[in-house]
Amino acid sequence: MDTLKSAFASRLLKINAIKLQPNNPFTWASGWKSPFYCDNRKTLSYPELRNYVKIELVHTILDHFPEVEAIAGVATGAIPQGALVADALNLPFVYVRNKPKDHGLENLIEGELKAGMKVVVVEDLISTGGSSLKAVEAIRNNACEVIGMVASYTYGFPVAKKAFKDAQIKLVTLTDYEHVVDEALKTGYIDDSDVEVLHEWRKDPAHWDE
Repeated sequence: MDTLKSAFASRLLKINAIKLQPNNPFTWASGWKSPFYCDNRKTLSYPELRNYVKIELVHTILDHFPEVEAIAGVATGAIPQGALVADALNLPFVYVRNKPKDHGLENLIEGELKAGMKVVVVEDLISTGGSSLKAVEAIRNNACEVIGMVASYTYGFPVAKKAFKDAQIKLVTLTDYEHVVDEALKTGYIDDSDVEVLHEWRKDPAHWDE
């Protein structure tokens, strides 16, 4: 297992950012029912952990996308970390709305990107990948090049992997479903029966609750 992914998964579990409710499933924005929820935005409330996420995202960007010229956060979850990362790298920052503002300048992208800039998108969590890739499309439509995306967590669904491959976007995350479940089992956060439910759900999350 990847050391960083295990370490960050452990930190998420320690602040109860991982929620498991097989008998009272969560409903995602996509309409999917899920027994599992990762609320990694809770990291913002813990200064030491918030700084840890910022530093690891910065290292990830420098390792994988050293030619970066600007950082874009996806609204709303990734705006804080995106801004922190851009500040640490001393780079321009913008954020991308899920739809244009309905008044004023009606912006979809808030901030300023210059044509031709090489942009790394910061996301907090990847499920289906739909909203994340809409942000990529908006930046590309702004005459900039999206060279990659970094995120705190991904569920690693096949539908998301295919979407990122089709969009030709490299995604690098600090942790993922496998490492969170592995750490949760090791620490007694969940037991073997919970793992069975989670794996069954992950096989076909769109139809799991039916």
